[in-house]
Amino acid sequence: METSDYPLSEVPNNERKGLLSTSVVLLGFTFFTATMWAGGSLGKAFPFGELMLAILVGNLLLGIYAAVLAYIACKSGLNSVLLGRFCFGERGSKLSDFILGFTQIGWYAWGTATIAIILVKTTAMPESLEIPLMVLFGLAFCVTAMIGYRGLDWLSRFAVPAMLVFILISFYKGMIDIGGLAGLTGQTPTESMSFAAAITLIIGTFVSGGTQATNWSRFARNPKIAVIATLAAFFVGNGLMVLTGALGALIYQQADIVDVMLAQGFVVLAVLMLFLNLWTTQDNTIYNFAVAGCNLLRTDRRRLVTVGGAAIGTVLAVGGMYNLLIPFLILLGTFIPPIGGVIMADFWLKHKGEYPKLADSNLPSFNWNGLIAYALGSAAAYFSPLLPPVVGVLAAALSYGILLKLPLAAPALDPAEG
Repeated sequence: METSDYPLSEVPNNERKGLLSTSVVLLGFTFFTATMWAGGSLGKAFPFGELMLAILVGNLLLGIYAAVLAYIACKSGLNSVLLGRFCFGERGSKLSDFILGFTQIGWYAWGTATIAIILVKTTAMPESLEIPLMVLFGLAFCVTAMIGYRGLDWLSRFAVPAMLVFILISFYKGMIDIGGLAGLTGQTPTESMSFAAAITLIIGTFVSGGTQATNWSRFARNPKIAVIATLAAFFVGNGLMVLTGALGALIYQQADIVDVMLAQGFVVLAVLMLFLNLWTTQDNTIYNFAVAGCNLLRTDRRRLVTVGGAAIGTVLAVGGMYNLLIPFLILLGTFIPPIGGVIMADFWLKHKGEYPKLADSNLPSFNWNGLIAYALGSAAAYFSPLLPPVVGVLAAALSYGILLKLPLAAPALDPAEG
């Protein structure tokens, strides 16, 4: 635990990582139970052909969004909350710190509650152990995050290949049980959902993670590695999770791979999958919170903030966060993507694809162009009947570009550059 992982500064070149390291950390992050639940909702609502198209389109859009931010993060060495200082100002960036940190605490609480509840159900433990288990795992999950990138990398190198093998075994058994591809394509939907709602749900499951995946893509040795690793995680990896949930719902009426494996008789694999699936996301999630918290409080004591966040998430888990997943996903899909839109516009339109060193920048307290653009993007996403996450990104980026063109806007809003 000697390194701080640079929560308040650029990642230096000598700390950059290769494709394997960056990919396994990001894949471990996207292998997440909640994404399978979203896939289960899709599996019940679409014929197989439309289901595959929705998974392809939704995860491609999510992957492109995350990959663009990964390019910016690697080029600058900064994560999303540090990029927020350029986009929203020194004090204004606390808005994005709070929003991004809050969402990660919500995910941490949900994951902590999930492992306790499922473990009790799977092993027939008494229900009275649920809360003690939430406390135990709430603290245990943050250990690898406290170590930092090295801890996440170490766990993911073991967990990601193991989970892929478990999923393939389950897929093979599922295809046998349903009668092959013919049986799968012959399934009829039992629920209804619009195609636009399906895309929104897919993006909403991990758009917050995509926005904050810059915490690891900034460690990539070059932008090409950052983009490839991010696409592998958010297009392929997240897509695999959505597909896993959808097929589980179609074949066994269970979206979660753990429940599917239990139905297939793979009890030991199910328990192992539960631990690996949640641990590799939980430690990344609380790491994200710590990075946002460090920027919010302007402290480099990342490990202390990590433990504090884990404690808050554990309290929320005990308080019932488990039951609020769907409203939480809708919230994420509306108010997170515009942050990414502002970052993209600020990087390319204002700074022409090259950020100066953060320590050498004389930034204003508030960048009102960025704050107004974020508000407009969020409003557009909230009221949009079609693909709110996509609309939010585009509206925020377009608004920022227009505001930059207004007469006298730049000198008035950023006196350091006037």
